[in-house]
Amino acid sequence: MCGIAGVLRVGSDGAVSAALLHAMNAAQAHRGPDGANVHVGSRVGLAHLRLSIIDRAGSDQPMYNEDGQVVVVYNGEIYNFREVREELIALGHQFKTEGDTEIIVHGWEQWGAACLERFRGMFAFAVWDATNRTLMLARDRLGIKPLYYTLVNNDELVFASELKALLEHPGVARELDRQALDNYFALGYIPEPKTILNNVSKLEAGHYLIAKLDQALPASRPYWAFQIDPSAVTGSDTDLAAELRERIDEAVQIRLVSEVPLGAFLSGGIDSSAIVASMAGASERAVNTCSIGFSDPRFNETEYAQEMATRYATDHFTREVNPDDFELIDRLGRVYDEPFADPSAIPTYRLCQLARERVTVALSGDGGDEMLAGYTRYKFHMAEERLRGVLPLALRKPLFGGLGRLYPKADWAPKMLRARSTFQSLSKPSAQAYFNTVSLMNDETRAQMFSARVKSDLQDYTTMDVFDAHLRSHGGALDPLSMAQYLDVKTYLSGDILTKVDRASMAHSLEVRVPLLDFKLVEWMGKLPVDCKLRGSEGKFLLKKAMEPRVPSDLLYRRKMGFSVPLASWFRGPLKQRVRDTILDGQLSDSGLFDQANLRKLVQQHESGIRDNNEYLWALLMFDASMTTLGISA
Repeated sequence: MCGIAGVLRVGSDGAVSAALLHAMNAAQAHRGPDGANVHVGSRVGLAHLRLSIIDRAGSDQPMYNEDGQVVVVYNGEIYNFREVREELIALGHQFKTEGDTEIIVHGWEQWGAACLERFRGMFAFAVWDATNRTLMLARDRLGIKPLYYTLVNNDELVFASELKALLEHPGVARELDRQALDNYFALGYIPEPKTILNNVSKLEAGHYLIAKLDQALPASRPYWAFQIDPSAVTGSDTDLAAELRERIDEAVQIRLVSEVPLGAFLSGGIDSSAIVASMAGASERAVNTCSIGFSDPRFNETEYAQEMATRYATDHFTREVNPDDFELIDRLGRVYDEPFADPSAIPTYRLCQLARERVTVALSGDGGDEMLAGYTRYKFHMAEERLRGVLPLALRKPLFGGLGRLYPKADWAPKMLRARSTFQSLSKPSAQAYFNTVSLMNDETRAQMFSARVKSDLQDYTTMDVFDAHLRSHGGALDPLSMAQYLDVKTYLSGDILTKVDRASMAHSLEVRVPLLDFKLVEWMGKLPVDCKLRGSEGKFLLKKAMEPRVPSDLLYRRKMGFSVPLASWFRGPLKQRVRDTILDGQLSDSGLFDQANLRKLVQQHESGIRDNNEYLWALLMFDASMTTLGISA
């Protein structure tokens, strides 16, 4: 696992500054503590940071072909590299190293951009071909590894693994993107390809970009697209469960290659337990596992993690997280760069910190909820959908829309059961209803919070446009559950879950591998019947069936839990003054982005206990931290 950066002078001659490349490396040095190197050529400069995992003695980067005309910088792991290597050797290519990086060099020589179709793994990389005067940027199919880029003055293409490294280039403007602002306060993150900055983009998952000297920069292109086709795989529950188990084992097996200590996160949930069980079956030594606990028993899963650790005789390590771990607030702004409002970033950061004490590589269960319908919101969405199917929209809109406006918001209840939110969802078509369900702030709340200037700048834009665009791109009608899963994969998975884990892990120079997001496994899961994912009220039905021989039933069929952060009590107690100073008297109030009376109302309502506005206040604190980190100009 590594960090990459670079500059291509697309429109003019001249060498790239080596000092700039070293500064970009330094800005994201946590991503690669084992080595830092640069390549400076005519009109191109590439920078690389290395976290050595495979072929530690070789495989330094930038890496070149035999005549030095093709050079690559690469972040990630390609798990089928030996298979691709043998194919390339049979075609006449010669290899100097034993790692996976060199297959990108020769794969580009042999197949061009089509090499991406052969790579199975997580990656973001840049290939410079001096002979063809061409640079290719590429990102893995699910967006596990990040890549930012921008074009400066129609002259320089600048890219990096993290936004902070990109900003080392003095020509990158730090101007706020108003649509991204709406995205952030709607969802709590900024879905790709946008970033919080105007004219800076994330390369989308499953896309590549080819830049040629003295030519206009084209749009990125997809080389893979996630599809859901629930009728494509059939079979009995027993047979499909057995196949799922085999496919998970294979995805885990290929991710066990490492020359450094390797382990797994073990939360006590279904996904991580499935991964650990599979690892234990494939490993001769005891698996290293770690988990974090909480003093609040409603969110503490350590007893379940310990049950799995005992069953598989893992080398297990647990640490309880301080419930008042708010010292991380300022640090998170520097870790995530862009505003990021998922408060579970705090325990995720601590979990990665704990894991790094013992291992350099950790496997996680991320992706299971999206692929196999584990989120509680799917169950509620389907319940709402049944009611939407009974009553036409013409009736639902005035009836439930009116109730949504009149009925008080039940802040004490789980989000899916808050009456006002439920009524609002029932008054909308399916996709809009799901957007309302997953929104941090609905359209009405954002409209009240933003200043008149921001609302004028946004005109008719709303973040729902992002969902609509993804649904149009799917190429076929989707049933309600598949629609929700598809939207989550295209937005929430890469924008929130994978971003959270990448930044938290790389802040500690820890590589995290995600077997449940192996693209071959993902393609197969996308073809499973709907009732294999959500059967009645049982989410992850097929995964639970598959894991019955390996995971205790009391763990498989218990209520889903998750990381909890006591934001509400923080904001009424030890962080009360911090909230007031930041939201009411700091740069947020001077930015001209927000309606000050509404911000004051949000703070006062929360302090008095009239409303629980902790999610809104946290989003504002994280936005303030990002403005400070990035030096954003409103």
